[in-house]
This record gives sequence, structure tokens and C-alpha cells, in this order.
Amino acid sequence: MDRNTSSSSPLICAIGDIGVDLVMGMLDQWPELGTELVLPRSELRAGGSAGNAVLALRHLGAPARLVSAVGDDDFGRWLSAQFEGVDARLAVCEVASTVSVGLMHRCSERNFFTTEGHLAAFSLEQVLERVPAAAPGSIALLTGVFLLPRLRPHYPQLLAELRARGYQLALDTGWPSEGWTEAVRAEVLAWLPDCDHLLLNELEVRQLAGIEDVDQAIRILQAHLPPGGTLVVKAGSRGALAARGSQRLRQTAEAAEVFDTIGAGDSFNAGYLAACLRGAPLQQALACACQLASAVLARFPRRGIQPGEFRELLLAQPA
Repeated sequence: MDRNTSSSSPLICAIGDIGVDLVMGMLDQWPELGTELVLPRSELRAGGSAGNAVLALRHLGAPARLVSAVGDDDFGRWLSAQFEGVDARLAVCEVASTVSVGLMHRCSERNFFTTEGHLAAFSLEQVLERVPAAAPGSIALLTGVFLLPRLRPHYPQLLAELRARGYQLALDTGWPSEGWTEAVRAEVLAWLPDCDHLLLNELEVRQLAGIEDVDQAIRILQAHLPPGGTLVVKAGSRGALAARGSQRLRQTAEAAEVFDTIGAGDSFNAGYLAACLRGAPLQQALACACQLASAVLARFPRRGIQPGEFRELLLAQPA
């Protein structure tokens, strides 16, 4: 099939950030300068919001495409190879690859140290030349926008072009490095009329709406979504809730003790959108999202998860 033609079946096309992740832990406290610690766990793996989501879709056996970039170095070649079995359309940027070190703390918090790398070079032109027209029902998931400084100013054009090519649109903004300033809020709110699914955590919902009360924040953001648009609020270990029109649904998550929570929200996005792709009702889509996030987080290292290993979670949701 030509790269510029659509597939005959609907799929989820993740557009955004991927990078090389080195996850290590656990830390009890920050060490003194000049010292060395030996940590019991580590894993080198593909990461980034788009990368995590696409790998979770592969775990589900759901049809997926990845549109992103890598650097022109050994890490970039290694990173490209991690998406075997996925329709990965990766631009090669003539810079070093983006690398992130994630340090897990015993108190369940974490720190990230990330290089700018190839994500700063990923452009609108590189995206559009890798995204064909959509088969009916396809969904484009946009992630990591604040990590993509060259692409970010062109988001209105990107959203309009994806809509014109036949995609439903799902957005997970992530957290802006400059904080939720008034300018950032206005920028993101202007994107929402094009979004069929808005996938945020509780803090992001409050910050974007500019109000502390979650219920009021939900109503504010819903007013910016198109008719029939869905706001999904991720609440970590407490599960999630969804608002669509006058409908409000909640879904609890199974309690689990995990070492590595990196990518939890991205795996949630994958489960939710994969269920939506199959036509599952909203409550079942939330359930699939919570179940997949829990299943992925329970595994360390994650590179051992096989394609389709969690397929039963998706098949269990009525279409």
C-alpha cells in the first residue's frame, strides 16, 4: 500500500513524541553531590506519550499507526526498531535523539531528566507527509504537544487538516513547561472545538479551565468541545470519569502496587480509544482503559510484553 493512501480498515494514528527512556529506581532520598548509588531496577525502552500509547495498542492487538521522529544516531536507529509490528512512519532528523532518564522514588513520586533532541526538530510538514486519508472511523491521537516546539505553533492547521482527511481527533496535551499561563490556556482552548475526545488528568482539567472545582472545570471545558465531544478525566488509582453532553460516568480502577507508573495515562488512552474504535459504549471504553493501564503498570520490565498479549481486555468490551 502506498504511504499516502488510506488503509481499508479504521485505525488509531498516534501523532507526537517518542524518545529513549531509561527508567531506574527506587530512590529513598536524593543523594549527596559526588556520590554513587546502586539501584536494584532499570530498563531501557522506547517511551514518549505517542510511543507508550502505540506500544499499548500493540499489546491490545489494536490497529495502530505511529507518526513521529527520531534522531540520526545510534539511539535513533535503536528506537525505530522498538516499534516492530506497528505501522511506524518516523522522520529522521539530523540531530541527536531525545533521551529521558526517569527516577522512581519509594514515595511513588518520580523525576525526569530529558534532552531536547529530535523532538525540537519535528515539523508540520513531516507529519502531513506521513498521514494519509483516514478509513471511516479512524482516530488521530495527538500527544506531547508541549515537547514539540516546531510543530506546536501549527496545531490549528494540523487539526484542520486531520479533520479534512477524515479522522476523529483525540487530544492529550501533557503539561506545559512554562506552566498554565493565560496565553497557554487560550492557545489550548482554541483547539478544543476540533476535538472529539479530550483526555486529561484532574490537575490538567483544573488548570486548563482556570478553576479549582473539578465539576465546574468539566462544565467549562465541555462548552469548548464540539457537540457529542467527550471529556475524559484520568484520576490515577481512583480510576476515571467521562462527560459527554449531560452524561456523567465513573469507572474505578483495581488497586495495585507498582514500581513504574511512567506511561500510565498513555496506556489508558490506548485502551479507551481502542474500545471506541470498536464501537464500545462509553462505560466499557472507560473500563478497558483502566484495565489496560493496570495491566501494563503491573509489568516490569515492559519490553517483555508480547504483541496482542492483552487482547482479551479489548475483546471483552461489547461493540
